[in-house]
Amino acid sequence: QVQLVESGGGLVQPGGSLRLSCVASGFTFRNYEMSWYRQAPGKERELVADITSSGGIISYLDSVSGRFTISRDDAKNTVCLQVDSLKPEDTAVYYCNAPAIGYWGQGTQVTVSS
Repeated sequence: QVQLVESGGGLVQPGGSLRLSCVASGFTFRNYEMSWYRQAPGKERELVADITSSGGIISYLDSVSGRFTISRDDAKNTVCLQVDSLKPEDTAVYYCNAPAIGYWGQGTQVTVSS
């Protein structure tokens, strides 16, 4: 019954921002590390950011460091990724994941284009 539902993606211009959200259910969200991944066309899925169960930052992908911010709201079973100063190379489907659980949602598309 694990579900991860990503939302918040869209088409934005370079330099724009989005706030991606992932609502989780089917497990005790507050006890789990959460991560954001992305996959661009023709490329492998890559880890973008991850956060501990208590809200501490584990890591950011080097290419997004300083532009993206991961956060969580345990009261809402939600992990967010604020994506700022977007570049065309950020275009990808973004997924959230609980590494210890291993289930994936459908992802949310971020397209950065003029």
